[in-house]
Amino acid sequence: MLASSDPRAVTGIIDLSRATYRKMVQNLVWATGYNLIAIPVAAGALAFAGINLPPAAAAVAMSTSTIVVAANAQLLRRLDLRPEPLESETPARTTASA
Repeated sequence: MLASSDPRAVTGIIDLSRATYRKMVQNLVWATGYNLIAIPVAAGALAFAGINLPPAAAAVAMSTSTIVVAANAQLLRRLDLRPEPLESETPARTTASA
């Protein structure tokens, strides 16, 4: 697509860049939200309330977070970036009246 000589492919590239930016923001929000919650819990900030996260569980949760971010990025493959086909220019039929 990027090496195509078809100038209509530019719109597909623009769509891809916008979708990539949206995914980047989604993944940043997910990772930030996860870390704002998980890191203090894993560090024992809520131990006084009886909420404690063992280090092994924190490692599994961090790996799961990475998988979620990677899977979300894979959704970009669903984009259809092919340019729309040109209208076929067929000559108009003429009908002979008898």
